[in-house]
Amino acid sequence: MRILIIIIAMFTLASCGEKQGKTRLTLGHTLDTRHVVHLAMEYMGERLQHYSDGQMELVIYPGGQLGSEREMIELLQIGSLSMTKVSASPLEGFVPEMKLFSIPYLIRDREHFWRVLDGEIGQSLLDKTAIARLKGMGYYDAGSRSFYTSDAPIRKPDDLLGKKIRVLNSPTAMAMVKALGGAAAPIAWGELYAALQQGVVDGAENNPPSYYLSRHYEIAKYYSLDEHTFVPDIILASLPVWQSLSMEQQGWLSQAMRDSIEYQKSLWQKASDDALAAVIKAGVEVVYPDKVAFQQKVAPFHATFDNSPVAEQIKKIKKM
Repeated sequence: MRILIIIIAMFTLASCGEKQGKTRLTLGHTLDTRHVVHLAMEYMGERLQHYSDGQMELVIYPGGQLGSEREMIELLQIGSLSMTKVSASPLEGFVPEMKLFSIPYLIRDREHFWRVLDGEIGQSLLDKTAIARLKGMGYYDAGSRSFYTSDAPIRKPDDLLGKKIRVLNSPTAMAMVKALGGAAAPIAWGELYAALQQGVVDGAENNPPSYYLSRHYEIAKYYSLDEHTFVPDIILASLPVWQSLSMEQQGWLSQAMRDSIEYQKSLWQKASDDALAAVIKAGVEVVYPDKVAFQQKVAPFHATFDNSPVAEQIKKIKKM
């Protein structure tokens, strides 16, 4: 079915085509339409229409209609899809430096997170996507990621011993769980509910809105706010599609993207607070563990990056 969807996308979506005098861009993602990232994308479409005076149109395909994040990246690379949203961690396979976001407790809090993204390091990471025939357009807030489990809460690192935890498809994210004593399983987001239900994994890790809107709280009723990583969402464009646009069209799309980033930032904190309130009401036990114990546990893992290609960037981030 996924192969069929990709074939249909390639031949019928017309990722960047003319339709009654309009330039039509297609954007696919895997999230629920209630998610603030989807709402920000809709706003981007509205702003694009505004800046282009109706000459450009953004058509959004949510909920994984066009496949997984990796499948949509591949569609971008061949120019059959205009844009997509991916979590930064799986991009590690395309841009190795993206592993920075999967190093636990490297980012201290939300303020530190945006200082990194809005600065030189954040922009250089977006620029590096060009090597994979992609155009990094900007970052959306995806908050902090924390563990949720089905059988018992995670109060300290040793509680992860022997547990199988779903993570993003990132070698660094998998190594992080191993460093904490667990076993990592990079299961696709769309398959995770069933994996939790069937006991294939004991838990997963994500931000509050994703935990709530995915309904994973129905099975995994323990949520430990250890906030081990801050992994942004990245809006990517197809480099072939981007290069096919005029400079004026590129300017309109870039400005619409910047507007949507500010809009999404304004929505994120309330969405996160509302999601926590909703899962607590549904009977979830929310745990606030001592983060120092987790930070101490992953200190040897941090040391493995001392002589790596990202060592200097890690030092800069820690000094901010």
